[in-house]
Amino acid sequence: MIEKNIVSPCISVCKTDPVSGFCYGCGRSNDDKKLWKDENTSEEWKLNNIEELKERLNGWQREAFEASYKSKKDTGLSLIKKKLLEARNS
Repeated sequence: MIEKNIVSPCISVCKTDPVSGFCYGCGRSNDDKKLWKDENTSEEWKLNNIEELKERLNGWQREAFEASYKSKKDTGLSLIKKKLLEARNS
């Protein structure tokens, strides 16, 4: 069964590595980002892409992505956005 309304893997760490072309936060390429925004992109492709992204990341980077993506799916906020909101409300 395919999950509906899959949450974008963007975790608000939007800087692209000049060597690999992948985002430091989510591991997506510019082409990946375009496909995520395309309304015709299938849910199956999105699920597969998330798994590909996890393979691109390793060590602390992968752990940070998985924790922040889980937070985004569960609460609607990546960990960075959650921290910024907490700081603003302090």
